[in-house]
Parts: sequence; C-alpha cells; structure tokens
Amino acid sequence: MRTTRWYGKLLGFLAGAALLRAEPPLGALLGLLIGHAFDADWFRLRDDPYRTLGISDEANDAEIQQAWRRLMSQYHPDKFATAAPELRQRAEKRTREINAAYDRIQAMRRPAR
Repeated sequence: MRTTRWYGKLLGFLAGAALLRAEPPLGALLGLLIGHAFDADWFRLRDDPYRTLGISDEANDAEIQQAWRRLMSQYHPDKFATAAPELRQRAEKRTREINAAYDRIQAMRRPAR
C-alpha cells in the first residue's frame, strides 16, 4: 500500500498563513488545500508506472514481473489479430504503455553504477 504523504499539507498550511498575513486562517486553509493537491499527486506530470501495472510501489520484483506478465497476456496484440483494427490498435497502445512502465520500474530499481 502506498504511504500517505502529509508534508505538502503542513508546508501549505504554514506558507498560506504566512503569505496571507491579513487573513491567516484563510491563507492557512488555501495552503492546506493546495498542499493536499500536491500530496494526492493532482499535479503529477507523468503517469506512475506502478499504477499502470496495477501494483503498489512497495511490490517486490516477483510481483512486478507477475503483474507485467498478466497484463501482457491480457493485452498482447497477437490476441487481437482477428479483431477489428481499432481494437488491435488499442491493444498495441496499451502494450506499449505496459512495456514502458515495466522498463521505467526496472530502470528505477537498477543499482547505480
């Protein structure tokens, strides 16, 4: 399970209260809301590779490979060879996303040399 982040809320609360000195409670509330948005990854620029594979970031290597194999067997384009072209294209796109997520996780976990 993903750990709950709290520091964005705390920093937002303090920064909001300090920046809106005329109305510290309002500033603190706004800062708390913005901090929550950052903690909840609302401003995330890239997709989470763990979410793409449907696993948590605490998953071990065997669980990651199992999730990758399960998704690849489900979305492999060869399974859609006789399907409509649009379904095959969707399967190919999803396969690229799954492989990219798996590769990103492997690169992040690879020891630095």
